[in-house]
Amino acid sequence: MNYPIIAKLLSVIMSTVALAFLASFLVGEFFYGELDKLAREEWLISISIALVLAIVLAFLGRKAKPKMFRKEALATIGLGWILASVVGAIPYYLIMPDSSFADGIFESASGLTTTGASVFGDLNVFPRGLLFWRCLSQWIGGLGVVVFFVAILSFLGAGAKILYSNESSAASTDIESGRIQQGVIHIAYLYLGLSVACMLTYKVLGMGWYDAICHMFATLSTGGFGVYNSSLGAFQSPWIQWAVIVFMALGGTSFFFLLRVLQGRLRSLTENTEVIAYYVIILISTFLLTAMLMTELGQADQFEPSLRAAAFQTVSIMTTTGFSTVDFQQWLPVGHIILLILMVIGGCSGSTGGGAKVVRIVVAFKVCRLQIEKAYRTRVVRPLHMNGKVLDKDDQDSIITWLLMLFLVLAAGIMIIALLEHRLGFTAQVTSVFACLFNIGPGLAEVGPAQNYAFLREPTKLVLSLLMILGRLELYAVLVLFSPALWRRFS
Repeated sequence: MNYPIIAKLLSVIMSTVALAFLASFLVGEFFYGELDKLAREEWLISISIALVLAIVLAFLGRKAKPKMFRKEALATIGLGWILASVVGAIPYYLIMPDSSFADGIFESASGLTTTGASVFGDLNVFPRGLLFWRCLSQWIGGLGVVVFFVAILSFLGAGAKILYSNESSAASTDIESGRIQQGVIHIAYLYLGLSVACMLTYKVLGMGWYDAICHMFATLSTGGFGVYNSSLGAFQSPWIQWAVIVFMALGGTSFFFLLRVLQGRLRSLTENTEVIAYYVIILISTFLLTAMLMTELGQADQFEPSLRAAAFQTVSIMTTTGFSTVDFQQWLPVGHIILLILMVIGGCSGSTGGGAKVVRIVVAFKVCRLQIEKAYRTRVVRPLHMNGKVLDKDDQDSIITWLLMLFLVLAAGIMIIALLEHRLGFTAQVTSVFACLFNIGPGLAEVGPAQNYAFLREPTKLVLSLLMILGRLELYAVLVLFSPALWRRFS
């Protein structure tokens, strides 16, 4: 294990967190009022802690050799997200009265993993600087802290591909061999470009600059943290809601696909199986929910509001953003079932969305269909195609194995939450785990869109925080940290 390179990369993550703290402090200090002035000392302590950690880790990694293998990459990603979540909790703990450190970790992990679940019920008591950090943490976590320092640290070489592909759930083949940094920088530019477009759109449609920036952070990252208690329901403009739908959908689309389309490679529009399936699922789910709202909830004469509410919640849940304009807890059970299925599916690989990812669901469906055919045609040999390429047996097996592991983690999480919160209703126990592991945010019942997670016990909040990180990092980068063989010096 190359410990110095891990320390060096962790120092970059801590530097990023320190800069984000500083930006949030300056926003509160120079643009807002009394609450931010009272939080001045707490912000300076938070910035100092992050900077000291960055300096110590940089010192420990000063002799790092430019050599990285898969286990160093996985350890860096897993430790990096855990460390960032813990340090990111400090402002919440210091500034918010009566909040525990477990509350801070939950809120910090929720932001950085773009989950959008919260333990704070009243955002009106937040200083604007802290609200800014809450939203900014999503934007940083959306594309991933890893992508920023991979784009900067040229000495990593091939290690950059390992880091980015593990963090983003994209296949490492999506980054052309020999052009790793350039590929990642192009993705970062795309993310920045979409962010600017989203912010300006919100501003033109009537938001103030602060609201436009904060909601841009939450939308493109598919995070879901807003600055109002009623989430996007605070904006009654249909145009703003439709704009949010569009940018949430783009955030859940593979950035590699978007980049190819912008580069003029239009064949991707018809060849990318995953993206086609992603938008087909959105359209079908929107149609079903619109029909439900119009026929069962007495909205037969309100087609556009029904369509908008259905499209908004479909895209918000499938992209794992977690924004809400209505309390879907009041919908019929069939609506809950549709949303629960969308929670599991999630967005595209290589996007900011969470969930199991569309590509895995499509591959699993194709594998199952082939096995059914083999039940009566035992000698059939049929290659499986994905995105215009043949999917080899190893890739098929790895996807099925990952889905099985996801199911086991999901089952274990539900059992742990049931033991810790035995008075919580079954629906809330199950959907709280779904909402955190799949980085959704709101669940159902006691953890529905109009509720929060504040009433849970502290151990429960820590377990759910770990589930958020597990889901964001595709399981392996966290699970390997508990493998003794990973830490052996010469293994």
